[in-house]
Amino acid sequence: MAADRIIFPDWPAPANVVALATTRNGLAGFAGASVEPYSRFNLGDHVDDLPASVSKNRDALLSACDGLNAIAWLQQVHGTEVHLVSAERGEVAVADASISHIQGLASVVLTADCLPVLFCKIDGSAVAAAHAGWRGLLAGVLANTVKAFNCPPQELMAWCGPAISQAHFEVGPEVYRAFVDGFAGVPKEQIDAAFSPSINKQGHFYADLNALAKAQLHNLGVAWIGGGDLCTYADAERFYSFRRDGQTGRQVSLIYRR
Repeated sequence: MAADRIIFPDWPAPANVVALATTRNGLAGFAGASVEPYSRFNLGDHVDDLPASVSKNRDALLSACDGLNAIAWLQQVHGTEVHLVSAERGEVAVADASISHIQGLASVVLTADCLPVLFCKIDGSAVAAAHAGWRGLLAGVLANTVKAFNCPPQELMAWCGPAISQAHFEVGPEVYRAFVDGFAGVPKEQIDAAFSPSINKQGHFYADLNALAKAQLHNLGVAWIGGGDLCTYADAERFYSFRRDGQTGRQVSLIYRR
């Protein structure tokens, strides 16, 4: 799969762990069923795209992944709930992260600027995906995901997928103050380093989601942390971006045990 279509993390995950991030360009032999403003490979079923198009795209993704039997889709609400994926398929869970111990059953999150973070145990026995916009990140979705593994953080690794970069993510002073006052486990100097003053609006900042996430994960003790070099806003050829386009599709970051 070409990098303009599917992105694979450059990380030292065990051989039985498969992780990837999609782009709007679809798969080899299937560019996607969605049309503007969702073209081409939209995987979000909550953005007013045609349900039949989303279903075709999701089916194509499932078929393209070796050893993947099912994808545990979530209803994301910018919260901190971590869903334990099970083989029993019921209603779509309301959560912003999921963890899977089951071979062939994927954890997945949808994004279009928010930060997706994929996790796995170093021994390959469990995987997770988390959706971290600034609200969920601040409230503890990544910390909760680490805790959900029920093992020392030193047994985990994490990869930060495509998200809006600091240069394009302008926020108000209330966001900076919220992180200073309530971002668990991260000292103020590290928070300050992730906010640079806006050149457009006095008192506003450019926020670095990747830096904030990595600082928290590092302080939690996660053994390996990487990624974070792909900007959804700047790369319109590959990625959906809500802040850039408003009405748009969603890409996914997905991980499973083979």
